Amino acid sequence: MAIRERLSGNEAVAYAMRQIDPDVVAAYPITPSTEIPQYFSQFVANGQVHTEFVAVESEHSAMSACIGAEAAGARTMTATSSQGFALMWEMLYIAASMRLPIVMATVNRALSAPINIHNDHSDAMGARDSGWIQIYNESNQEAYDSLIMAVRIAEHSDVQLPVMICYDGFITSHSVENIMLLEDDVVKNFVGEYKPQFSLLDKEHPVSMGMFDLPAYYFEHKRQQVEAMKNAKKVISQVQDEFAKISGRQYGLFEEYKLEDADIALVIANSTAGTAKETVDMLREKGVKAGLLKIRLFRPFPSEEIARALSHVKAVAVMDKAESFSAAGGPLFTDVRSAMYGIADGVKVINYVYGLGGRDVDVHAIEHVYNHLQKIAASGQIDNLYNYLGIRE
Repeated sequence: MAIRERLSGNEAVAYAMRQIDPDVVAAYPITPSTEIPQYFSQFVANGQVHTEFVAVESEHSAMSACIGAEAAGARTMTATSSQGFALMWEMLYIAASMRLPIVMATVNRALSAPINIHNDHSDAMGARDSGWIQIYNESNQEAYDSLIMAVRIAEHSDVQLPVMICYDGFITSHSVENIMLLEDDVVKNFVGEYKPQFSLLDKEHPVSMGMFDLPAYYFEHKRQQVEAMKNAKKVISQVQDEFAKISGRQYGLFEEYKLEDADIALVIANSTAGTAKETVDMLREKGVKAGLLKIRLFRPFPSEEIARALSHVKAVAVMDKAESFSAAGGPLFTDVRSAMYGIADGVKVINYVYGLGGRDVDVHAIEHVYNHLQKIAASGQIDNLYNYLGIRE
């Protein structure tokens, strides 16, 4: 019997962590992810979990401790944001390269400088090629569900990669929403007992981890990571199907909202998708065939599936809440545009960068983007390929 509750995003994620009861959690506080280890430390203090909670002196140390614990065969989790995420940078690559199935809640926040504690996707998007699986979440419910599924995905024998669950700082992390929770025993049964393939503490089957890798083998190990990422897409779909059976909530690699007959569409990630859905509904009432594709899985990138889902529309705007400073568009835009090449060549694709540093984006701003797409669809010509939404030029 599901449990109806009202929780913030951070509370929901901490609650899921309690239900999973990992062996080790190592964390250092940083806004807006601080509440996750704070709430979880209360579960530890109250004896509600068996977790070894490691309070470290920095985020670099937090990920280092997670790597050591996971290498020793412990199911391990953590959480961070922004500058703390950046301080972990070296260790993110090491965790992925050592094929350690760590699960991390990444509460998205802008990167300094200037100092800004509000939401955009610069942190996680900057590490998109670090070798971590990245799953983006619109709501508290999605963040809760994704964290539970992430354990199964990361630990699958065909994957063995770390997973970050991304959701928007303050907008999702601190906002209270209605949520449906699973029972503790259901979650426990779903994630199962952790049985690591390799462990530094398994003296009967000794292994080396993180050793010096010369040119004779390094390339092959990188290739193995690529294959694991390819495998992850299929595994994620399988885990989502199993999760639907216990929860009644079915997820996909991405979400299509009124996209099947759309002439114009947005591609967007995380909480702004909710605002965009409201805009789609408003435009539909006016007879405009607007649609939306919401990114959930960003790494590995489901390129062919996204291209096919968008192949019938006339014009698409890819919305980036991060600037890549490439002078060629935001990170999501470049991936979507590349994916559509050869599959959906007739579709006009433009980019909008929005919401940096927490700049508010409302229904009227999203409507402006759809109006721009209507003009492109009617003329068949792109006027401005790279655009900024809600900025003082």
